[in-house]
Amino acid sequence: MPSVRELIRLAAKDEACGTDLAQDPWALNQDSSYGPGASIADPFPVDAPHQSALPERYTQASPEELDAMIAAAKETLGERVKILGHFYQRDEVVTYADFVGDSFNLAKAAKAHPEADAFVFCGVHFMAETADILSGADQAVILPNLAAGCSMADMATLAQVERAWADITAAIEAPVPVTYMNSAANIKAFCGRNGGIVCTSSNATTVLEWAFEQGQRVLFLPDQHLGRNTAHTMGIPDEEIVLWNPRKGLTPEELERARVIVWDGFCSVHKRFTVAQIERARAEFPGVRVIVHPECPAPVVQAADAAGSTELIRREVAASQPGDVLAIGTEINLVNRLAAQYPDRTIFCLDPVVCPCSTMYRIHPAYLAWTLESLVAGEIPNRITVDDAVAADARVALERMLAARPKAV
Repeated sequence: MPSVRELIRLAAKDEACGTDLAQDPWALNQDSSYGPGASIADPFPVDAPHQSALPERYTQASPEELDAMIAAAKETLGERVKILGHFYQRDEVVTYADFVGDSFNLAKAAKAHPEADAFVFCGVHFMAETADILSGADQAVILPNLAAGCSMADMATLAQVERAWADITAAIEAPVPVTYMNSAANIKAFCGRNGGIVCTSSNATTVLEWAFEQGQRVLFLPDQHLGRNTAHTMGIPDEEIVLWNPRKGLTPEELERARVIVWDGFCSVHKRFTVAQIERARAEFPGVRVIVHPECPAPVVQAADAAGSTELIRREVAASQPGDVLAIGTEINLVNRLAAQYPDRTIFCLDPVVCPCSTMYRIHPAYLAWTLESLVAGEIPNRITVDDAVAADARVALERMLAARPKAV
């Protein structure tokens, strides 16, 4: 099974979502857009972190030379440094990870290893922030490429949320703020100090049940689709779900009838999946099982056979049988890896166009080699630190999530 990078290299013009995907991330301007991939057209924040240029030792190195650098540095650093790799990372990076998982499980892995001096988080910025919040004060969390942000997280800034909160609470009783893990630390902190909570795609229903025990309404940040899909699983109709556009707001009447106020944010990877893709998969493969992530739009989730987190998707694939056909609606690197892991099944991405997460794809073995060799030299590059006061409030929201339990059936 070829890697996603190889698929991009071999793709015809209409088989990948941009010719620049074949270029190395340092060869592109990383300060004006999220880069090639699913998020290239998303609004880019002017205050996005800047990644300094890599030395030529890394940018000119062959894959074999980078592999040797990384292996030697890992051996030297030993147990002092752990590499955390998100499911959506490219294969060339995941192969070096000590732990592979979703954002929250990787942050928990950092918390579970107090003996480590540092964690190299091969993911995106909000993930490294969460790991910093949950790890020890004397442990460093490092993001190999500071330009690896997240367009969904950037769709809800603290200034926007605070303005929205003022407008909403002027019209109705304060809702319970719930933020998806895919949000900035200061948004988690906002929820913590306003009686709110954090959720993951695995426990969103449990968290919303908790929220409705605290109040009549929920403000769900920043992913409208996860918020809407979770509300649907709880039997909340569309008439009681309203979309908050930070540029327009809502009328008091619209707020009054709402039980769930979803923020106008989305994941550009999962927004690409459509009902038409599911229909095409069913026509081509009768009996196919369609599994999608709940960040997909509601019609896609409703047309699928199952919807759930990356961990659920992995479990569904593991529980399938040789000869089964599975069409999956999530990021291509994970789908491609599952297809390679289970060659006796037909596993493919619903989206026929190869279009990885723009910012996950910015983590490259060259950045990892540079990070690890810097640590060997006694330097700590690209350290992600969350302000103590922000971390304390965010930790409150995270601890509420950990304490929430599903309703007894």
